[in-house]
Amino acid sequence: MMLPIDPAYWDAFWEAATPEQRDELMWLLDQDLAKHIWRAQVGRQSEAADSLAFIIGYGGSAGGGKSDLIAGLSLTEHQRTCIFRREKAQTEGIVQRMTEILGNTNGYSSQKSIWRTTTGDVARLIEFGGLDNPTDHQKWQGRAHDLKAYDEVTEMREAQVRFTQGWTRSSDPKQRCRVLKTFNPPTTAEGRWVIAYFAAWLDKNHPNPAKPGELRYYSTINGKDFECPNAEPFVMFKGEPLYDFDPTDFRPEKIIRPKSRTFVPSRVTDNYFYVRSGYIETLQSLPEPLRSQMLSGDFNAGVQDDPWQVIPSAWVETAMARWKPREVKGEMDSIGSDVAAGGDDKMTIYCRHGLWFDKPIRIPGREIPQERAGPIAAGHIIMNRKDRAPVHVDVIGWGLSCCNFLTANDVQTIPVNFAKGSSGKTRDGNLSFFNLRAEVIWRMREALDPESPDGPVSLPNDPLLKADLCSYRWELRPGGIFIQPKDEQKKLLGRSPDDGDGCCMANITTMKQETMSQLMNSARPLDRYKELDL
Repeated sequence: MMLPIDPAYWDAFWEAATPEQRDELMWLLDQDLAKHIWRAQVGRQSEAADSLAFIIGYGGSAGGGKSDLIAGLSLTEHQRTCIFRREKAQTEGIVQRMTEILGNTNGYSSQKSIWRTTTGDVARLIEFGGLDNPTDHQKWQGRAHDLKAYDEVTEMREAQVRFTQGWTRSSDPKQRCRVLKTFNPPTTAEGRWVIAYFAAWLDKNHPNPAKPGELRYYSTINGKDFECPNAEPFVMFKGEPLYDFDPTDFRPEKIIRPKSRTFVPSRVTDNYFYVRSGYIETLQSLPEPLRSQMLSGDFNAGVQDDPWQVIPSAWVETAMARWKPREVKGEMDSIGSDVAAGGDDKMTIYCRHGLWFDKPIRIPGREIPQERAGPIAAGHIIMNRKDRAPVHVDVIGWGLSCCNFLTANDVQTIPVNFAKGSSGKTRDGNLSFFNLRAEVIWRMREALDPESPDGPVSLPNDPLLKADLCSYRWELRPGGIFIQPKDEQKKLLGRSPDDGDGCCMANITTMKQETMSQLMNSARPLDRYKELDL
């Protein structure tokens, strides 16, 4: 006999039952618990548990049963599970919930952070991990699990989450594999990446919004999520997806198979036990915007920027909302490039046409052999350069070799040494800059300022670019404005800010060589051409 699983139903039945009926109910429950140690609550929690999506987002308000869902699925539906929190110590709450479900801690090793147990005649392995340090994700490389669960994923770095979920697989063809991400609305700018990741469900400006629990299909192409019309495989041909192809003409790794994704919103009212305990009143007492975030699961409620964030998130979002593709892009005025060779970093190229920035060009570092980094990186820039646009390249690292090859081929190249001193001032003339890095990044802030006298800047709507531009932090030192070192920025992002640096360098204004020659020949004054002291 399948018993109803709505706890409100059983509460009402218990109150109205006779002593004999209560005894019979307890016997039936004992029989049921022998077969089912955990069941999802009726409503949103069961919708998330039953969803067929490969990647499931579940969350919203506090108290929606997010940790309970992770614990329950780990103990009932999966053979190998890994549960992540930002700090491994934070997984203790899930350990406690599993103890309640099982009634004991048999098989749990707190030293190894592993729980081995058998439920329903299935041997299960559950590992607990943290993603606090920038290199923590590397410990999980190649570690296969059929359930990767991220509790409070807005506290984690996007790059580390994407990296670790890449090994969601099983050698058992009958075992279902999935990724579960639970979270409340982000309370910091760093957690906003989750809104972009589940944009079809969470972004109120999404052009094609999805319903709760609706399946959408995605692939990652050139480091960016690409929404597909369905689960049909395709190959990339001349930069466009091609669905009508012969699989025998392509290597298996070239055939892209989209993965399904969904988001199921939770509310505290979905959790009957919290409703009964009066937890709603606790959430109602919180100050705004935390009250709207935790009680209503409002993802648009006041996410605050870090007070020392160089470029306000709202300015970046406005510039990206303004961007439209152009068939006629106009004259190219500047190129900025952050060069990488080998490893996980990527080379980025940003082209600027007046106040309009084109979409980024990204080349994985592994495609640029270190022994030939200079000529290959220079070749990528030359292929994308038009109108004899000046090229600005970061010369710290592999960029110096690239600069030398560009210069040798008569390409107007400006080497950008971020460690060099700066003689510039802020637009209002009040503050100096500690070094050139501070000036280049602050100039991007001035360009994105809604009150900029030069006019509105348009940036491509790109999540990596947005994350990078919003990750710069500053402080005031005796030498002027100082920008947080790149190593500290990497810790915040979990990767190198290649896109932010490339875009900021493309924002540099440098007079073209032929224009300078014409002006000098006509003896026109150059006072009005203010450039960075590069």
